[in-house]
Amino acid sequence: MPNKQTETDFIIGRHPVVAALRNRDQEINKVFLQTGISKEDRTIQAILQLAKGRHLVIANVPKAKLDLMSDRQNHQGVILAVAPFKYATIDDLFAHAQERGEAPFFVMLDNVADPHNLGSILRTADAAGVHGVIIPKHRSVGLTATVAKTAAGAMERVPVARVTNLVNTIRELKERGVWIFGTDMQGTDYRRWNAQGAVTLVIGSEGKGISPLVKQKMDELLTIPMIGDIQSLNAAVAAGLLMYQGFNSRHPL
Repeated sequence: MPNKQTETDFIIGRHPVVAALRNRDQEINKVFLQTGISKEDRTIQAILQLAKGRHLVIANVPKAKLDLMSDRQNHQGVILAVAPFKYATIDDLFAHAQERGEAPFFVMLDNVADPHNLGSILRTADAAGVHGVIIPKHRSVGLTATVAKTAAGAMERVPVARVTNLVNTIRELKERGVWIFGTDMQGTDYRRWNAQGAVTLVIGSEGKGISPLVKQKMDELLTIPMIGDIQSLNAAVAAGLLMYQGFNSRHPL
């Protein structure tokens, strides 16, 4: 069963709202539209058409109310009130790969606490053909309005599984034939990584990296060479580089 966080969550911004309205599995309670916003905008027209097609209540409210609801993020004049964001299961991730007729390609996040990083990783995961993202219940950001906004609709297309214990999940993945690769300062140059077959890429935080117990379970460690003074990359940037190396090896020119 999906995990519940709060009674209501919000999706903010035009493109995330369109993606959520198109996703029939997303339970939507209400549409909030900024009073006086131009109905000539194509995206606003699409939002209104999709909302009416789903027989949703559309409330016209002042910008100040949307500012308050979105915690003063850039809502672009539209917010959805939705049921709590739903998490997938590990089985759902495997099923998603099977539906595409592809070997599983998962991303696991360890100690990634910034919602903007998670949103960016989901956006890149969608582009790179990742079949699902795995996050822990503790010491990690969950699915929030900020994540949805940053992901720009990708949260509706990339299933996210939230698990109690990453080590136990890695053990399960290995039993199901998945190879586990993690990022580290010392390891194989990521440009040599061959991600063909069933793989999971583990990304740690830029501050702490992958936790020791999780690192012990890696089949191989990958490193991104750096020649500058800064010896660590933002987690979303590192994940993006590695996901696209995975894409390159799975879809060679």
